[in-house]
Amino acid sequence: MPFLLKAQQQSITLEEAVQIALENNYQIKQAENNRSLADTRIRNAQADFLPNLNAGFSGNRNVGRQFIQEDLAFEDRTTYNLGGSLNSSVTVFNGFSNIYNLRMVEADRSSEELQLVRLRENIMFNTASRYLQVVLNEELLKISESTLQASESQLEQVRAQVEVGARPIVDLYNQESSVASDELTVIQRENALAVSKAQLIRIMQDDTITEIQTSMPSIDELSLIPVELDLYDLLDAALTRRSDFRAQEFEIESNQQNYRIARAQFLPTITASAGISARYSDQFSFMGETVSFSDQFFDQNITRNIGFNIQIPIFTRWNTRTTVQAAHVQLRNSQLQLDNVRFQISEEVRQAYSDYQSIVKELESTEKALRAAERAYETEQQRYEIGSSTLIELNLANANYVQAQSNRVQAIYNFVFQEQLLDYFLGQLDPFTEF
Repeated sequence: MPFLLKAQQQSITLEEAVQIALENNYQIKQAENNRSLADTRIRNAQADFLPNLNAGFSGNRNVGRQFIQEDLAFEDRTTYNLGGSLNSSVTVFNGFSNIYNLRMVEADRSSEELQLVRLRENIMFNTASRYLQVVLNEELLKISESTLQASESQLEQVRAQVEVGARPIVDLYNQESSVASDELTVIQRENALAVSKAQLIRIMQDDTITEIQTSMPSIDELSLIPVELDLYDLLDAALTRRSDFRAQEFEIESNQQNYRIARAQFLPTITASAGISARYSDQFSFMGETVSFSDQFFDQNITRNIGFNIQIPIFTRWNTRTTVQAAHVQLRNSQLQLDNVRFQISEEVRQAYSDYQSIVKELESTEKALRAAERAYETEQQRYEIGSSTLIELNLANANYVQAQSNRVQAIYNFVFQEQLLDYFLGQLDPFTEF
C-alpha cells in the first residue's frame, strides 16, 4: 500500500499502538505460519503409525516374435496384457522411531508456541518503549517552548529597560543570545520528537498512519508509587515465566528425541505387508478357448500375498554412528544454550532490579531539585527586578530551573519505562497495562 501524500493526524493510546504493532508485525505472521507447519508435522508423525495403501494398474502391448505355449513354437504376434494390484504395509517395529518422532515434533510445536509468545512480548515492549519516548519528547518540547516564550518575554522587558537607560546594552545582547539558544533547543526537541514518531510508526507498520498524536495521562495522573522488590523472588519468577527459557527446555526435549531416533537405527526394522493382484492376457486360453477378461481378472488370475520383512543393519559404513554422534552434539549444545539463557535472564533481571532501585531514588532527588531550582529562579527574578542581581545570574538560575524540569520529566517517564522493562524481563508484560 503506498504512503499517503497528505499527513493524517491520528490520536493513538499506548494500548492501541501495541495492538496495531501486534496485528501488523511480519515476524509474528511468520511465527504463526511456522506454528501451523508444526501442527502439520504432528499430524504427519501420528499418521506414521497407520498402514499405507497403494493401488496400481498397468497395461502393455507387445509386438514381435514370441513363444506360443499352445503351439510350442515362436511366432510373430501382437499381444495385450493388463494387470492391477492393491498392497498395504505397516511398520511393526523400527526401534520406536515413530514414537520418538512424534514426541520430537510435539516438543517442536511447544517450542514454536513459546517462541511466538516471546516474540509478541518483544513487539509489545519495543512498541511501548517507542511510544513512551514520543511522550517524553513531547513533554521536553513543551518545556523548551515554554522556556522560549519566557525568554522572549524577558527580552522585551530588557529591551524596554535598555531604551530608557535602566539597563546596560550588554544585558540586551546577553538576553538575545539566551533567546537564540532557546530557539535552537526547540528546534532540536522538534527534531527528536519527529524521529521518535517515525520510529513508532515504523514498528506499527501501518501505512495509513503518517502522523501521531499520543493520548496518555498527564504526569500528575501517572502512578509513581514504588513497590518493594526481592531480587531472588524476581529471579525465580523469571525462570518460571520466561517463555524463551521454557522454549529452550522444549528444544532440549526435541533434541533428546532426535538422539533416540538416531540410536534406533542400530536396531532391526520389522514390516508386515499384504496384497492382492490380478492380470489379464489376450493369449490366455483354457482347452483351446480364450478366457474372457472378467474371468481372468476377477477369478482365475488373482494372486494374494501376506508376509513380513526384517531388515537388520550390520554395516552401514559408520553412517549410523556418525548420525548418532551428530545428534548427541546437538543435544549437548542445546543444553549449553539453556545454561546461557539462564545466565542471560539472571543478568537482565539483576540489571533491571538495580536500575529500578536507582530510578526510585532519582524520582525523589529530581523532585527535591525541581523545588529548589524553582525557588532559586523565583528569588533571582525578584532580585533582578529590584536591581540587586545581574541578567547573567538570572539566566543561569533559569537554565538550572529548565534543566531541573527536564530531569524531573525524564525521571518520571524512565520510572514508567523501568516498570515495563522489569515486567518484560520477568516474562509478565501486559500490553494493556494502565498507568
